[in-house]
Amino acid sequence: MVKVEFLGPIGKPPMEVEAATLADVAEALKKDPEIAKWLEQCAVAVNDTMVKTLDTPLKEGDRVSLLPPVCGG
Repeated sequence: MVKVEFLGPIGKPPMEVEAATLADVAEALKKDPEIAKWLEQCAVAVNDTMVKTLDTPLKEGDRVSLLPPVCGG
């Protein structure tokens, strides 16, 4: 299992997902319409390291963070 956390305005509590890659996480998150609308806009970090590809491998205990865009100044 990997822990998925949602930062900023997404406003969802963390959840655990069975996943071998970020693609698996994305598929699981698409099932929730409130989360699905954020997926295309968010940056993603695995264990606090930014990643850019859905084929990023995951292992038991990893933490995936969805970071929505922010604006301000």
